[in-house]
Amino acid sequence: MPPQLAWIGLGNMGRGMCTKIVEKGQLSEPLIIFNRTTERAHTLHSSLPSGKSTVASSIADAVSRSDMIFMCLGDDGAVNQTVQTICKSGSIKGKLFVDCSTVHPNTTNNLASTFSENGADFVACPVFGAPAMADAGQLICVLAGPGHSVKKVLPYCKGVMGRANIDYSDQPHGQATLMKIIGNTLILDMVEALAEGHTVAERSGLGNENLHQFVETMFSGPYTAYSKRLMEGDYYKREELLFGVDLARKDAKHALDLARASGTKMSAVEVADGHLAGVQKHMGKKGDIAGIYGAVRLESGLEFEK
Repeated sequence: MPPQLAWIGLGNMGRGMCTKIVEKGQLSEPLIIFNRTTERAHTLHSSLPSGKSTVASSIADAVSRSDMIFMCLGDDGAVNQTVQTICKSGSIKGKLFVDCSTVHPNTTNNLASTFSENGADFVACPVFGAPAMADAGQLICVLAGPGHSVKKVLPYCKGVMGRANIDYSDQPHGQATLMKIIGNTLILDMVEALAEGHTVAERSGLGNENLHQFVETMFSGPYTAYSKRLMEGDYYKREELLFGVDLARKDAKHALDLARASGTKMSAVEVADGHLAGVQKHMGKKGDIAGIYGAVRLESGLEFEK
């Protein structure tokens, strides 16, 4: 019989992932959902098919009624606080917790120890992809932890929440978030390169359209998508962020910490993080990672908004 599932955290990613689990997860019972802002949980519940979800009154309520609990939260602090609440809520022995958050590998490994000390199982499962990919069930899931636990989570990954899995079964839990943090630096570096390229193209006379034609021809997927976002001004016009500047800087900080700890250097990330600081200064919490383009433009004597 399928386990009773619960989901904690209904941000831009969590909402889409929840929806796909309800639609394709072959659940035997309604998905139990919880969010710190209760209104968001009720809004999602109302959008899902009748009888397919239920809103928990608290974290303790969600955990006590579930066998497998997914979490998708914004940062290390939120994850640690939630896990502390979980461990104080009552016995969690025999339950399986799955963290889809992007956090420092040390945080992930500490969570593994905490859950183990309390008799629970744990799988790290961060995901790659923007909110639109979560809505479409096209994420890439990275899983790490004991093989027998990962096996229980896999039915909800490829074909449900995602299009592919990167399976690190029987590897330390932190390997999944280490991959996620390093992977996110490649995305950050890509946006930085496109921002610089488009700025030089504009100032040198090549023109943004000509550069975009090259990007579209030479590269595919995210390169072309981000290039289009920069050209169309989506980097500052968007109401709902795809990758908020605060979260992007959190990931950059983790990456730079990992580099220092391993005796290496990530110069490109340092440059990009400096531009993210410029986005924060110009746009505050409304800034998106693509706003790097605006920061590079300002540096080059152009206006932030194209």
